[in-house]
Amino acid sequence: MGRNDEIGRRIAELRDICGHSQEDMASALGLDLKVYVAYEDSGEDIPIGAIFRIANICGVDFTEILTGVNAKLSTFQVVRSGEGLEISRRAGYSYRDLAFKYGQKIMEPTMVTIEPGYAELNTHDGQEFNLVVKGSMKLVVNGHEVILNEGDSAYLNATMPHGHEAIGEPCTFLAVISE
Repeated sequence: MGRNDEIGRRIAELRDICGHSQEDMASALGLDLKVYVAYEDSGEDIPIGAIFRIANICGVDFTEILTGVNAKLSTFQVVRSGEGLEISRRAGYSYRDLAFKYGQKIMEPTMVTIEPGYAELNTHDGQEFNLVVKGSMKLVVNGHEVILNEGDSAYLNATMPHGHEAIGEPCTFLAVISE
């Protein structure tokens, strides 16, 4: 069983424990039932935003869905440069969870590296902050496009369709999501 299969299995078990049907969960996430069922079956291509929403609906930490381990720290956590919990979710994206040991978070700080090429638009509850730390990217929010370079940042309403596209070379940015 691969990492994605395990995530799909954990989501299915969590949904069942929380007393939701697949139809209920698909509806709560604003997804077609077939798309949601595929998330549970294979764990493939589940957007990070969907995992955040599932965690919030079921009252668990995001990290617990990804790792199967409940985060326990409640005072502080230090993550050294280049470290963090590596998350592989979709082609062209790599993620590092920067607060994976801290439980009951109200925001999710993640270092994201994207490869050049178009990124799908997505939505999720809450707000999102992006700070480019290396490279350049095009940020699309609700049909508006803006180029962000190293040191530039954007704060957005994450319920609006949004996506990121690296320009020329891979781009790394800090994403902080609060739902």
